[in-house]
Amino acid sequence: MSQSQFAEQRDDSPVRRWRVNGVTLLMLMAWTALIGRLIHLQGAQHALMHERVDRQSTYTETLRARPGEIVDRNGHVLAMTVTRNSIFAVPSRIEDPRQFAWQAASVVGVDADTLLDRVRRSSDKHFIWIKRRVSDDVAAEFRELALPERTWGFRREYLRQYPQGSIAAHVLGMRDIDNEGHGGLEQSLNNHIHGEDGHRVMTRDARGVVMEVEASASKTPKHGQSVICTIDLLTQLAVERQLDDIMYRWNPVGACAVVMEPRSGQILAMASRPDFDPNTPAQVGQDAWRNLAVSAVFEPGSTFKPFVVGWALQQKALAQQDMIQCFNGAYRMGGRILHDHHGYVSLSVEDVLVKSSNIGMARIAERIGLQQLYECTVAFGFGRRTGIELPGEVPGLVRERSKWDDYSLGSIPMGQELAVTPLQLIAAHAALANGGQLVRPHLLLASADHIMPTPLSSVETVDATASVESSILDRQIADWIVRHPMKGVVENGTGRSARTPGLNIFGKTGTAQKVDPEHGGYSDSQHICSFVCGAPATNPEVLVLVMVDEPTSSGSHYGGTVAAPGAASILAHSIERVRRLDHSITIRPEEDLPIRLR
Repeated sequence: MSQSQFAEQRDDSPVRRWRVNGVTLLMLMAWTALIGRLIHLQGAQHALMHERVDRQSTYTETLRARPGEIVDRNGHVLAMTVTRNSIFAVPSRIEDPRQFAWQAASVVGVDADTLLDRVRRSSDKHFIWIKRRVSDDVAAEFRELALPERTWGFRREYLRQYPQGSIAAHVLGMRDIDNEGHGGLEQSLNNHIHGEDGHRVMTRDARGVVMEVEASASKTPKHGQSVICTIDLLTQLAVERQLDDIMYRWNPVGACAVVMEPRSGQILAMASRPDFDPNTPAQVGQDAWRNLAVSAVFEPGSTFKPFVVGWALQQKALAQQDMIQCFNGAYRMGGRILHDHHGYVSLSVEDVLVKSSNIGMARIAERIGLQQLYECTVAFGFGRRTGIELPGEVPGLVRERSKWDDYSLGSIPMGQELAVTPLQLIAAHAALANGGQLVRPHLLLASADHIMPTPLSSVETVDATASVESSILDRQIADWIVRHPMKGVVENGTGRSARTPGLNIFGKTGTAQKVDPEHGGYSDSQHICSFVCGAPATNPEVLVLVMVDEPTSSGSHYGGTVAAPGAASILAHSIERVRRLDHSITIRPEEDLPIRLR
């Protein structure tokens, strides 16, 4: 058989035909599977694939709302918002992470190794922050770096600034890097100051370049509302300086001061020590955040006595001309003996307050009894929050009536067995100064309960009766207590260090012993010294309260020596400011002023 015949016979063999048929069958199966997959993708998974394409080609960018400003009653800016450049990196485009991190870190002031680690861990991502809200100088220096342009960029972000530094820090609070309020008005009115963020939907190509902005799917941000508060910046500055002087002179654990208009309840100034600068939150000490005016609780001591006298007169259990027997400085009441600093045989009702007689107060309390003593305490607002527009306010401590006993009948009238906040105390004294009306202290020229949904072109002035909670004393009784006993405290009593030429001042000192944590009883060396005063006595315009917690420097630690001089200085400045203040506020029509008083 020739070679050609053999080859022909071999080509027609069954093996060859089987192989050809097998390959053909496999090709048919592959094409069938491919066609089936295409049909499946175009049919059953069409919506899924379309969604995936959209997700990969569209990008939603958050448009931050601009926080509203906080200004004082005269338009001085206390909190404002500016724009700053924030620097970001595109790790997926960085070819040399080490070189990039080293150069970037040297300009923005971050740790190079930390930045390098973040870039490497995000190598498949298109965005990470390098440094947010840098100064213009840092941004300009960063632009000069020899970094590939596609590996980094700028975004404009809002930065909260407090141009007065630490002034009124506890009233204002602060906003964090994500524009959330913490403490003060920034927190309590966060929903209104913050605003409502918007967003922008963009379509981009495979290289990440924006091709189109989808306006119909985007939302414009609603910027935050601005707030006008009752604070007077110059009065606030005077209070801050006096507290600094008190801290330097007496070296206490803490101190606070409040300036208030007794008729309207407006807070003209409020400060606390230790303090902080909201522009540098990382440097704030742990104790500095606390606003003592609304969160410190202490036994009010003798500052509580005028309320009991006023209530006894109101209940007709006492008359102004009565004489109170004081047993020459020692009086047995139940199972204990009360003492006065000086022995008095008897005192007039006025002198019981001027001399701050504990025995005289106990004798007055015996006339009204425990139930009326309890009702007096509650009526003046103790045991509940005042409702001021600040977070962190505590209600103080007033025990249930069922827990009061005969011992309480002697302790409560001298300001023991209950705990109050400085704000509660000055609000209660405002009821004496304004003729018997308990008013709600407030920091806004508007109520937080009546936020206006649309911008206003003007601001309504304060209605003097708007914040009145209740009438608790007859006007004649309240006026008598202010014009006679409390005026006498400053002229001839324990508050003589507050006397100021040209000012008709009234006031009341308080010196409360702190509880000794080791022995459980009252400490002989740890005191809370307070003084509340106002002027003029004939028609009070301003009230001032200064509270000093545990002075430690050498000297007599009494309300009249530690707190009264500073309070009188604040009062003198505040009276001058109040008489100059123009309470009608003029605002430009284009400004958004969301809050007004009801």
